[in-house]
Amino acid sequence: MWRPFFLGLGATLACLGVECMVLDHVVMAAPSKPVAAPTSFLPMLEPPQTGKVITPPDWAPWSLLSAGAVVILYSFTIPQRMEGG
Repeated sequence: MWRPFFLGLGATLACLGVECMVLDHVVMAAPSKPVAAPTSFLPMLEPPQTGKVITPPDWAPWSLLSAGAVVILYSFTIPQRMEGG
């Protein structure tokens, strides 16, 4: 049970590290508000919804990638069947 958990955690960290290398910033979409009726006949004139902008620091890509690689290697050293659990 521990081996797949650490393998998934390491893969997730490594994927986040690769994504941080590729992307400069991420814009999280703002939650949409339910609209009962259109507020105007020209929806293009409505102001756009703004979201939260996340910019990863310079150290994040390599740190996440290396931590993910270490955790993946650790997961391979865990025996498949541990005694007593």
